[in-house]
Amino acid sequence: MTDLPASPLVALLVGVPIAFALVSLFFRTEGRARTGLLGSLGTTALAFPAILEVARKGTVIHLLGGWAPPLGILLRLDPLAAVFIGMTALVGGVISLYAWWYFRKEATAGGTSALFWPLWLFLWAGLNGLFLSNDLFNLFVTIEVVGICAVALAVLSGKAASLIAGLRYLLAAIAGSMGYLFGVALLYGSTGTLDITLLGAALTPGPATTFALIVMTLGLMIKTACFPLHFWLPPAHAAALPPVSALLSALVVKGTFYILLRLWTEVFGVSLTFAAGQLIGVAGAVAVLWGSWQALMQDRLKLIVAHSSVAQLGYLLMVFPLIVLAPGVAAESANWLSPAWTAAVYQVMAHGFAKASFFLSAGIIVIALGHDRKSSLRDLVARLPMTAMAIAVAGVSLIGLPPSGGFFAKWMLLKGIFMSEQWWWAPAVLGGSFLTAGYVFMILRLAFAPAEAGQPVRPVPKALQVCALVLAIGSFLIVLPADHIIQFLESTAPFATGVETYPEGGRHGND
Repeated sequence: MTDLPASPLVALLVGVPIAFALVSLFFRTEGRARTGLLGSLGTTALAFPAILEVARKGTVIHLLGGWAPPLGILLRLDPLAAVFIGMTALVGGVISLYAWWYFRKEATAGGTSALFWPLWLFLWAGLNGLFLSNDLFNLFVTIEVVGICAVALAVLSGKAASLIAGLRYLLAAIAGSMGYLFGVALLYGSTGTLDITLLGAALTPGPATTFALIVMTLGLMIKTACFPLHFWLPPAHAAALPPVSALLSALVVKGTFYILLRLWTEVFGVSLTFAAGQLIGVAGAVAVLWGSWQALMQDRLKLIVAHSSVAQLGYLLMVFPLIVLAPGVAAESANWLSPAWTAAVYQVMAHGFAKASFFLSAGIIVIALGHDRKSSLRDLVARLPMTAMAIAVAGVSLIGLPPSGGFFAKWMLLKGIFMSEQWWWAPAVLGGSFLTAGYVFMILRLAFAPAEAGQPVRPVPKALQVCALVLAIGSFLIVLPADHIIQFLESTAPFATGVETYPEGGRHGND
């Protein structure tokens, strides 16, 4: 892999947000917000030339300090990482614009607004580092950066509910990190390397490998809020400030799912069994139904959206039984792998755009009416028509109606399910869509219902409403380049042929 082309953009994707976060600490509230917004927009802009470079050259790398693995640490920007970085850039950039106007409108205490920007930029740097890292311990470091910043952002409001939820989030994050780190120690003790590419070639079946697979999977499932380890997510996301809720749901939980996907497809192939994939699929199917049902039962919009996240993450887990093949089935004959892989990537993107839009819309409603209980949704079409439109468009994508990104993801998932003849997963996919339609149409029914007379409505800046609507529309626009994205991802699909290896140790330049 050290023969792959090098690019300075790989390091800049991590370095730029860190630099702006550090610089922002030297300013007071207003200057810090401006620096933070500038850093956010700069990081967003930087993602696109990086993606174009991958499209032109293929996978590009950066060797930290010029040392190749196993002695050094390698950052790898391949098509899968590029898609995740691009999604993070688009969603994160719009959320940053929303946050700029939100904190100005709400006149939030200086400490809250001032802390948001450096924490958000450090979190963004952690996410980009996570997508780029090719070393298990380096991944642990990025997981911790993301987790600490996410918990700090979750408790920014300082309210009792957010502090309690933040403490639960912190304990869950610590438990997940310890499980992951324990598995890393087992793998290092067995192979003497932490590099993902070298591990994929060096691992052999055995108790240590199997136990590492179990504890690392459980740890990452806790941090991704996968059922039944999702207990921390609904209160943490619902109690956080609106821009933070959008970041946590749309971006943060996708980071640990990305690691889980890479470990199962690139490292643990020797220990995976068909039964293990089916077990993860069961957790996903139950999450889809349970999370959707719980969303139907909630009385607050943010709690509805938070429980919906548990359900939508369940669809991601249902990809695993499709990509873990049964004994005797060769990857060359498993023609369902391509739609399954596409379903996973598109579900990540569609959920990221739609769920961010939903949480930002909930924040707008809180500004306008002072709360997000169901009664606040009455006559939303007349009071906040742009916000009502954002909720409707994002809701269509969550349900999986055409021509949204959510529809494309669920269609490809169903295609993979029937092509693999694992038809027993189909009722969960369809049932989840019907339940999602239940709470989305409930919200829209209230939006057209008459409101209580004399209920005051505070003015909301148009910029906030535009941000929510842009993200909702984005959940549809991602379908347009579907053919190009699928072709772009082919080289990193779990069924791609060819194993990349390193030469013997040593120092190598980046040119």
